[in-house]
Amino acid sequence: MGNQIKTTMLLAVMTVFFLWIGQLLGGRQGLMIALVFAAGMNFFSYWYSDKIVLRMYKAREATPAQTPEIYSIVENLARNAGLPTPKVYIIPQASPNAFATGRNPEHAVVAVTEGLLDIMTRDELAGVLAHELAHVQNRDILIGSIAATMAGAVMMLASMARWSAIFGGVGDDEEGVGGLGLIVMSILAPIAAVLIQTAISRSREYMADASGARFAGNNEGLARALEKLGAYSASRPMNANPSTAHMFIVNPLSGKKMMSLFSTHPPLEDRIARLRGTPPPVRTSGRSGGMDPDKGKAFWDRLSE
Repeated sequence: MGNQIKTTMLLAVMTVFFLWIGQLLGGRQGLMIALVFAAGMNFFSYWYSDKIVLRMYKAREATPAQTPEIYSIVENLARNAGLPTPKVYIIPQASPNAFATGRNPEHAVVAVTEGLLDIMTRDELAGVLAHELAHVQNRDILIGSIAATMAGAVMMLASMARWSAIFGGVGDDEEGVGGLGLIVMSILAPIAAVLIQTAISRSREYMADASGARFAGNNEGLARALEKLGAYSASRPMNANPSTAHMFIVNPLSGKKMMSLFSTHPPLEDRIARLRGTPPPVRTSGRSGGMDPDKGKAFWDRLSE
């Protein structure tokens, strides 16, 4: 299956989780409430998420007169991708990173940190910007926003269901789901929703790497950029909100030792190996016992390949 079909299937599963919790919480009425709630959250996310995230990171718009080199690169890449030239924003943070946002290609924005501009050569910067334009072309901004919104909504409904069961608001119903079952479901469903969201995000990152390299005309610029980003992200951690981690070209929270199972990005080593056409490195857990997180996420990585 292609990545687009996989993403559609994963979003469908996420929606099923959402509606299932709504029905368990309040039967058909709860299902209808969940539908309305999901539609409202997706509508709000579609129209306003770009403004919210740019304001969150204090990003300022950079005009062509202020940053002619960046706009020259963006214009050339947009032409190669068949896209309108997006606006460019600068994030006042030393940690190197970048993301794209906007509800469609006509309203797209590419944001880069000051740290990224400090360490990248022109070819490497072009690779990063091409990756972000690939997200715009592939409509990943919309897909990621919907996935994040749905995962957040599942967590919210699960919390409501859990408290309702604890305080006796839900008894045994006609479908045989009692208070204890509802509590168990309210714990497991959000975990499953997060796993689905991260699988979607990883799949889209691989696609953006391949498309971005095509827009830039070579794979090496992006590969070298990812190597630099991996080296600098640990020494220059970014002050980032976890809810926006999926938007960045590399995980801004990677320096905090997040479990691989819940990472919104594929391992950088795998992404670089794919760009260069080399076998991915063999990773070990580095521990004498316990489960290797890389093995724990094997199923989700198969969905991203």
